Amino acid sequence: MRRTALLLTVAALAAGALAVPADAAPTTFAHPGVTVSRGQLDFVRGKVEAGAQPWKGALDQMLASKYADLNRTPKPRAVVECGSYSNPNYGCTDEREDAIAAYTDALAWYLTRDDRYARKAIQLMDAWSAVITDHTNSNAPLQTGWAGSTWPRAAEIIKYTYTGSWANSGRFATMLRNVYLPEIINGSNSNGNWELSMMEAAVGISVFLEDKVSYDKAMGKFRTRTAAYVYLESDGALPKTVPSQNLDTRAKVVNYWQGQSTFVTGLTQETCRDFTHTGYGISAISHVAETSRIQGQDLYGTDVGERLRQALGFQSKYELGAAVPSWLCGGSLKTGLGPVTEVGYNALHHRLGIGMTNTQALTERNRPAGSNNLFVAWETLTHGDNPN
Repeated sequence: MRRTALLLTVAALAAGALAVPADAAPTTFAHPGVTVSRGQLDFVRGKVEAGAQPWKGALDQMLASKYADLNRTPKPRAVVECGSYSNPNYGCTDEREDAIAAYTDALAWYLTRDDRYARKAIQLMDAWSAVITDHTNSNAPLQTGWAGSTWPRAAEIIKYTYTGSWANSGRFATMLRNVYLPEIINGSNSNGNWELSMMEAAVGISVFLEDKVSYDKAMGKFRTRTAAYVYLESDGALPKTVPSQNLDTRAKVVNYWQGQSTFVTGLTQETCRDFTHTGYGISAISHVAETSRIQGQDLYGTDVGERLRQALGFQSKYELGAAVPSWLCGGSLKTGLGPVTEVGYNALHHRLGIGMTNTQALTERNRPAGSNNLFVAWETLTHGDNPN
């Protein structure tokens, strides 16, 4: 029996059946490793020092923003309460914007080597880790996903590149583990952008915590949700679904896809809702793919990369002003994709050499990309034409 088992194992290995899947946690986590890597940051720093565009203009934009204000006062609170459409909004905007400010300051530290920015990032992270205990009300999972996507980006840069000390980094890690991760790790059956943002946060937090179990769980949910969020013709007559949602009839699927009954490659579950929410989903997909690549996997080489490419191209075409056919969302679209194309475009076009005419035109038109004030910030600076 042992010999048989061994032969089966050898055969499986030869066939690649036991190869490490693209969504598995790395043996050793890379740091900084959430959305941006040291190699990417070093590339940008070199370009900025040379005064090269678009990076120099993007840095100037970031440093002139409210998020880089060294006089910023953190506004932490113990319980952040967020209702639908920000009603009520008790600390929701403050939390998201303090997180973006911490990330902004971390980037500013790395690119300028002015340690005032590092100290400001630490002040913001320490202020929240000393106080927050919970997120409540109906938008708690989404709020936790948005803020939780940004905090680990800042923390990774500071912990692994700042030459000074961060005495409370352990307390910050405890905050992520106890306050953020439990709120998001089990996912959501709401519109797809919710779960995608939540899994982005869970993946980033797992990297910072070096938590392989949570990383694998989040990646598994992310892969399932991405396949159910962006349609490919190869999926069949209907989009893929998330099992827990019980979308077991065509009528239920059409209703969940905002009434859209004609499915074409690149359409997303929220295209017919509006492009802003669609942009949240696309952005989260690109961020998770980028983090996984830094961690030594390659989601861009899986269906995730193809779905991202097609979603970017489809939405970009109409964002650029193409006529909307009558079969698509009743002939009317609510555009406003947001500053969300740089990461996916860079990975697929510049690294992999895929032609993306519409996405390229939209990306270059919108440069330098700023922040959506939720969980996206400064991606022309970090990812624009970045080969690393």
